Amino acid sequence: MKVAVRYYTKTGNTRRLAEAVAEAVGAKALPISTPVTEPVDVLFLGNSYYAFSIDPEVRDFVRSLDKSKVGRIVNFGSAAMLNSTYKKVKAEADRVGIPMDEREFHCKGEFKGIHKGRPNEEDLQAAAEFARNIIK
Repeated sequence: MKVAVRYYTKTGNTRRLAEAVAEAVGAKALPISTPVTEPVDVLFLGNSYYAFSIDPEVRDFVRSLDKSKVGRIVNFGSAAMLNSTYKKVKAEADRVGIPMDEREFHCKGEFKGIHKGRPNEEDLQAAAEFARNIIK
């Protein structure tokens, strides 16, 4: 199974999760500025809420994906206040015809002193275990 990991972060929280996911599945965590050029069965996409939505860069990244190169997207991320970005990412994936896995990983993320230290080591281990279960 071919796997890619891409992420978008402003605080570093999602990068840390992406690195844990990538290590667990034998891939490299790369920012969304790095296009997916090789065919992959699974694209793990890390992101978070910014101003009550996904960042426009995440939206544009998903819209730029070639459905002939991406089998499915698996969403993961962290946030201090809002929870899952799944619905927002799925709406963009639907536009380009790429299926979204119904499973996702989400944990609390530190922002301006809220949820200090998150994602923590337990969160990173949980993200890695989640990723390993996806590619079984």
